Order: sequence, then structure tokens, then C-alpha cells
Amino acid sequence: MDNALIIGASGGIGIKMTQLLLKKGINVIASVREQCLNKFECLDTLKSNYKSQLIPISMDVSSQKSVEKAFSLISEHTNKLHLIINCTGLLHNDEGLHPEKRLEDVNTDNLVQSFTVNSIGPLLIARYALPLLRHEERSILSNISARVGSISDNRAGGWYAYRAAKAAQNMITKTLAIELNRRSPHTICIGLHPGTVNTKLSKPFQRNLKLGQLTTAEQSVNYLYKVITGLEKKDSGKIFAWDGSEISP
Repeated sequence: MDNALIIGASGGIGIKMTQLLLKKGINVIASVREQCLNKFECLDTLKSNYKSQLIPISMDVSSQKSVEKAFSLISEHTNKLHLIINCTGLLHNDEGLHPEKRLEDVNTDNLVQSFTVNSIGPLLIARYALPLLRHEERSILSNISARVGSISDNRAGGWYAYRAAKAAQNMITKTLAIELNRRSPHTICIGLHPGTVNTKLSKPFQRNLKLGQLTTAEQSVNYLYKVITGLEKKDSGKIFAWDGSEISP
């Protein structure tokens, strides 16, 4: 892998994956939302250490114009990508979005927000990334998924918006894999479940975890990198957990 794109590099998993890839000598384009681009000190530090190896850009996956503009800029830097990892995800925020515990908690605005980031965003990324993936070398298009997006594995209920949006993302991954098999045959399209990681996304839900269930972002990305490097073409369309096991839809 020569060139990688990390989307959502300001998150816990995104920045650790960026660091890991840079250490392995891979050129990384790291995207964050525009309002974070000049405020995220970690990217500045990495940029000073890796200079031309790291290119920070802005991208908001909830805006089609932003995604299109970002990929136009990326195309000015390279004509091919070997790895894309979309690390964006929305489970809760400070504006009132929280996982639903019961039907009375469901509202349209929260559903739209969740689907926009967790489902539509990954599809827009694939749309504009396609020209950079269609080359004769192996390429990987991946989205951070979640085990709670598995319909067959749903035993606890609740979390309507997040579960449904991640299930939709998994369907998008499968559908993309079918189309890319024809149009970009060297591309592997997968979902990645990072486990329960000690990040801002999981922070409100860590109290009831079993001992050893919570991993650091650094541990998680090392596991995920091992999964990524071991992928074969037959794996396209599947969802994998951090330990390499396949998650049923």
C-alpha cells in the first residue's frame, strides 16, 4: 500500500490509524471536518514529523458538496488510492442525539442525523473515490461498522437509529462489493468492527462493560491493520470484527 485515505482522522480510531500507517511508510491523506482542520493539534504534530508523507484536508461526510470537493483535491495529489478507511460514525452528540432505550425516544431528526453520517456518508465516499480505486493494484475500501448493525445478532433491542443506520451501511458495503467486482475488480470492499474502544463514542456506555472488554484505540487499529493486510478478493462484501471473525448480517 502506497497511498491511504483516512476519513475522520480527528477521532480516536482515525488518528491512531493515521499514525500507524505513517510509521509503516505509507502516504496518508487525513480528512477532518473543516472546523477541526486548523484546531486539531495532533495532525500538526504529525505533519511536522512526516512532512510530505501526510496531507491534511477537510471533508464533511454529511455534505455531498464537501465530499465531492475533497476528492477533487485528493485527485490533485494522487491518481490512485490503495486503502480508504472511513472512521466517521455518529452514536450521540451534544445536541440531544442519544441511543434510544424505548420507542418514545425515537424522533425524525435523530434518525436523519444517524443515517446521514453512518449510511449515506459511506455511499458518497464510494461514489467519488471510485476513479482513484480503479487501477491494476490491490485496493481496499472500508468503513468502520459495528456489531450492533447485525440484524441476526440483535438480542438487546433499542438503539433504533444507530442499529438501523449501521445495518444500512452493511447493506451498502455488500451492494458496493457487487458493483465494484465489475467496475474495479482489484478493489475489496468491507466493513470493520473495531470492538469496544475507549473513545468519545463509547465513553457514556463503558460503566457496564466486563473486565477486558474495553480496548485502547491503539490496540484496535493494530488488530484492524492485521485484518486489512490479510484480506483476499473473496472477502469483499463482508463485515469483519477486530479479531478477524466474520460478522453475520
